[in-house]
Amino acid sequence: MTEIRPAVEADIEALARLMADPGIRRWWGDTPAADLREQLPAAFVILDAGELIGWLQYEEETWFQGPCVAFDVAIADRYTGHGRGRAALRLAVAHFAARGHHRFTIDPAVANTPAVRAYTAAGFTPVGVMRASSRVYRDDAFEDDLLMELIVMPPETP
Repeated sequence: MTEIRPAVEADIEALARLMADPGIRRWWGDTPAADLREQLPAAFVILDAGELIGWLQYEEETWFQGPCVAFDVAIADRYTGHGRGRAALRLAVAHFAARGHHRFTIDPAVANTPAVRAYTAAGFTPVGVMRASSRVYRDDAFEDDLLMELIVMPPETP
């Protein structure tokens, strides 16, 4: 069963190993432990049967005119394709929806079709392509990302 919990200092070593996974490194590049440590206050770890299998970063915008939450997800290669990333995203959306958020975004590389499929299965829909929006770690060029969103409107009160 997939769970998420806030990332903590004790997770750094396991997270550093996770981020070195070839399937993650392909899209995220080298992620030093210092960078992970800096992101701890805005991240969850993804667990399956108590084992750390992924990382879910978030950026929460609380400005009253445009509250939203943006996500980034990394799942270890051996756990991809089984719905765990989708489950983790749904848990994170529920967490932030309970805090009053209704709009959620994620922006995988256009070429990362497994991620796009997973985010679509989690309910996210494409908004558009953001041209040359992130650096490709393999060759230092820029790549296109697909902006995806999920809108969860709270039930109306009588």
